[in-house]
Amino acid sequence: MEYMLVDRDTLNVRPIADTLLSILAGGRTVSDFESGPITWSNELALHVLELKTTLPANKFLPLPSQFETAIRDLRPVLDRLNLRLLPTAMHPWMNPTIETILWPHENHEIYQAYDRIFDCKRHGWSNVQSVHLNLPFHGDEEFAKLHAAVRLVLPLLPALAASSPIVDGHYTGQLDSRMQYYTDHCQAAPSLTGRIIPEPIYDEATYRREVYDPIRHDIARHDIEGVLEVDFLNARGAIARFDRGSIEFRVMDVQEYPAADVAICVAVTSVVKSLVQEQSSTLATQQSIPTEVLRSALNLASDRAEHAVVNDTNYLASLGIHESACSAGDIWQKLLGRVRKSDPSIANLYAPLEIIQEHGTLATRICRSLGKNFDRSDLHNVYDQLADCLVTWEPFQP
Repeated sequence: MEYMLVDRDTLNVRPIADTLLSILAGGRTVSDFESGPITWSNELALHVLELKTTLPANKFLPLPSQFETAIRDLRPVLDRLNLRLLPTAMHPWMNPTIETILWPHENHEIYQAYDRIFDCKRHGWSNVQSVHLNLPFHGDEEFAKLHAAVRLVLPLLPALAASSPIVDGHYTGQLDSRMQYYTDHCQAAPSLTGRIIPEPIYDEATYRREVYDPIRHDIARHDIEGVLEVDFLNARGAIARFDRGSIEFRVMDVQEYPAADVAICVAVTSVVKSLVQEQSSTLATQQSIPTEVLRSALNLASDRAEHAVVNDTNYLASLGIHESACSAGDIWQKLLGRVRKSDPSIANLYAPLEIIQEHGTLATRICRSLGKNFDRSDLHNVYDQLADCLVTWEPFQP
């Protein structure tokens, strides 16, 4: 999970992640700091911190309390520097052109290369906060099943996770604005993102040939020094990480507090698992859904989140929904109704999803709180409340 460092009073971004990490590390310049099961890390921009599990987690149940403890333990340093952590996927008024400062320490040459090629002083680079979820596979057979399932779930994620309706102080007309900026952030070498929805490829050799070889070719003319590694350049909405045997999701906006992020990850994992087990459709059926259909659904969900309507009957059938059309919110209602029964031990983790299903995505709740017309002070008030959610460990309810 990625969070913005902002001034406690003004909520403007503060590019001092290196200072904060140094204090945690006893004065040493570091790019990450382990706090038991949770690690704080730097990101491309100096105003962003990443919060992640130190090791791969094989159980969801302990995660909310571990994240809560890590955030609580960080508060004395935040107070000392007059900082707050600001959640949501995009800062509502940051001007990245003049406010972005790239990480200048370890691996800075990689960030400088990105900046030279893509111009990182843009919203799609320095003003995007997401949740990365990695699900494991071993070998081509497991990869084929997992990749097919992930492709089906990916377009529906903004209907749970959208939290970025405002950019440059105004509504963008999209509830998940981050996805639009993410889609366009690699224009200098578009093979890095492809169509965001990954190609229907189901073995490593084909993936390397059809995904990584074009990336290698496209980036070579920009990266003369050879600083960038091809395996780390893939920027699709879900990335096959053969180096560590996982598929990494990149389509989830950060929520107002980690318990909500964990709940969404639990939901996604449970639904993916049910698809891998072919509970609602066969592998062949899942693999037959065209990328065009999935990309269209992602576009709609990025615009309207839970209100987006999916009307491709084959896609719906692959999810076990036999209707001519269904809103993305209702799709999740049906999917979660099935998977919640599969593991009663984690039932409590689903509580934040009840807020989303009853009151809407965080983006919808932000819009409802602001109303049709708002000014900078209204924005400050609402986003100050969102920052409070990280402290009080409560969902945002207008």
